[in-house]
Amino acid sequence: MADVIDYKIFGDDMQIVEIELDPAEGVRAEAGAMMYMDQGIEMQTSTGGGIFKGFKRMLTGESFFITTFLNTASKQQRVAFGAPYPGKIIALDLKKFGGAFLCQKDSFLCAARGVEVEIAFTKRLGAGLFGGEGFILQRLEGDGMAFVHAGGTLIEKDLAPGEILRVDTGCLAAFATSVDYDIQFIGGFRNALFGGEGVFLARLTGPGKVYLQSLPLSRLADRIYAAGRFQSKGEDKGIAGLGGRGLLGDILSGDRD
Repeated sequence: MADVIDYKIFGDDMQIVEIELDPAEGVRAEAGAMMYMDQGIEMQTSTGGGIFKGFKRMLTGESFFITTFLNTASKQQRVAFGAPYPGKIIALDLKKFGGAFLCQKDSFLCAARGVEVEIAFTKRLGAGLFGGEGFILQRLEGDGMAFVHAGGTLIEKDLAPGEILRVDTGCLAAFATSVDYDIQFIGGFRNALFGGEGVFLARLTGPGKVYLQSLPLSRLADRIYAAGRFQSKGEDKGIAGLGGRGLLGDILSGDRD
């Protein structure tokens, strides 16, 4: 059984979750996620169940090692974990979802000791081949609290039995195991070639809870990369684009009147 923990979420766009641990309670977290902790918290870093467990986490985008933060004091102690980029922290009580929940790779933040981070492959061949970010998922198992991060604005939906929702594969943050997940071709030559939304969408069929994110990590990384390339080219043309050092360099060196 997982430890029973109390928590508070602070912030708006760059959130943190503060976990309150009773004596001998612990919380597991992705390496590097810790923000601060009280004096009585002890860190225990391991593979979390052997080399095979570590490799499985690596396939989901997490690190090989996982750290347990254990309260070794005789009173309540606190430890906090920060979100890696702008977005929201989702608090999942796995006991309310039958002991398991699926989420995007790289989204796991922390969980009560006793909750396991497993790997989950999509059920169908089409989802595996064309699902993009949905190809390999994280499966959180246990009966305690788990916390995952979603980028940008968070949208929560409760799908009725048979209700279908089509989503960009990267914008799907997490969903209940009762939701059927598949990949659907958009259709139409112009849609596929010029639509800008990708050729395939995630097709979700209820019942179950679904969390959507407006800013997937891959989309954020693409925009930063594109902006970096544009800025670099602009600097080359505007500063160093005229004869080696460029106009500005000559003026500063006194070579131009």
